[in-house]
Amino acid sequence: MKLFWTILAAILLTAFVPPKKERFSWKGVRVLVYTKNGKGYVHNNIAAGTAALRQLARDNGFGIDVTDDPAYFTNERLKQYQVLIFHNTNNDVFDNDTQKLALMHYVQAGGGVVGVHSATGTERNWPWFKRMMGGSFVRHPPYQRYKQIVIDSTHPSTSFLPKVWEQQTECYYVKEINPDLHVLMVNDLNSVQDKDRDSYAGGRFYGNSFPAVWCHEFDGGRQWYTSFGHDSTTYKDPLFLKHVLGGIQWAAGNKRLPDYRKARAISPNDPLPY
Repeated sequence: MKLFWTILAAILLTAFVPPKKERFSWKGVRVLVYTKNGKGYVHNNIAAGTAALRQLARDNGFGIDVTDDPAYFTNERLKQYQVLIFHNTNNDVFDNDTQKLALMHYVQAGGGVVGVHSATGTERNWPWFKRMMGGSFVRHPPYQRYKQIVIDSTHPSTSFLPKVWEQQTECYYVKEINPDLHVLMVNDLNSVQDKDRDSYAGGRFYGNSFPAVWCHEFDGGRQWYTSFGHDSTTYKDPLFLKHVLGGIQWAAGNKRLPDYRKARAISPNDPLPY
């Protein structure tokens, strides 16, 4: 009888042990980092961020290329990558519609996109890009230390973070927010010093929190964005780098290369899906 209960206990224990989460394999993943800036403000964090991304690639075993040349945007080149990172790009970063179409084809073919910090300030006059990135930059209060709150702790870019993460960064506000966003973290506006906040509809427009990190699936591809990463020193913070790595992992999805049979864009001004 004792043996029976021992065996039964072992069976029940096995039944209730949750399956181990498989570790993501970076083998075969290749990433392109794009750093182009148009006329206007250029962050001085690009070199530090690029070096950090290269180190992440070495540490985790994925391939990485870096360019600031918009002529690199062709179907033939982009089809090599599972993820394209807009690393602190800002303002107009493409020279012509052919380059823009290459990006659209890449996304529609299932390519992943990651945006870091000022990526939401990129191509502010191109509706498709703004919808794809998730929003378009409007303003930010002064650089300061304040609180950010994790609202989805299951995502690979947030699962290891404390519920309240306090960083020194810029609290970005965006407009034209894509309604399909899955918000992962918000800025706690109660902790932000912003003398101009009340000038925006008495502060009611922003409320007490505002999206800071999100992901979504738009027009065939996967996109992940973090508003953090303003200061060069941020790219030495292991927690921030793990945050970005998780975003790259999510954007890579099943690691398949883009399938260009799904690409259908004819013009950068094609009607938006919604």
